[in-house]
Amino acid sequence: MFDSELTVLEQRVLGCLLEKQLSTPDTYPLTLNALVNACNQSTNRDPVLALDEAAVMAALQDLRDRQAVWFVGGAGSRVQKYDQRVAETLGLSVQECAILAELLLRGPQTPGELRTRSSRMYVFPDLQEVETVLDLMMEAERPLVAKLPRQPGTKETRYAHLLGGTPATPAVQPVPGPSRMAQLEGELAALREELGRLRADFEAFKGQF
Repeated sequence: MFDSELTVLEQRVLGCLLEKQLSTPDTYPLTLNALVNACNQSTNRDPVLALDEAAVMAALQDLRDRQAVWFVGGAGSRVQKYDQRVAETLGLSVQECAILAELLLRGPQTPGELRTRSSRMYVFPDLQEVETVLDLMMEAERPLVAKLPRQPGTKETRYAHLLGGTPATPAVQPVPGPSRMAQLEGELAALREELGRLRADFEAFKGQF
């Protein structure tokens, strides 16, 4: 199904199908128009996109070729609709679908963020369940999630999906070494000294009047 990486557009389309199946089951499967609107939502999306029907349709065709999407209806129906089949093929639970959808739609997140933001699809009773599901998704025969290295200054670990390949790790800004710190301190001292002289000159100038 996923013998190669999904593009950003394919990730958005698949994420929307997973999301809407859980959050608005009464209007699922989605029409092309509904799917375009879902892809372009300004909420629960990062980044916010502005896709047209042609772009979404091209992504749907690619996902169908991967057997990740069904085309429902056709000649006998008033309008064709689209349905994801990832959950069935990979045997994903509702909890796994909610987390995967959230990661596809908004990128890497902490367990706390996933619990809060996925509540429209599934209400996790506590943080432990989120972490348990993430562990299952990492330990699956075909891992769907990876734990990202913790960034300096952050307390929580973030998780990312693997359908777009290995997630990029943000570059860590180098910490100035001792010599650089000494140089900066010297420059600061010189600036302070110069400021002191300027203030003294200004006071002397005022004293002339």
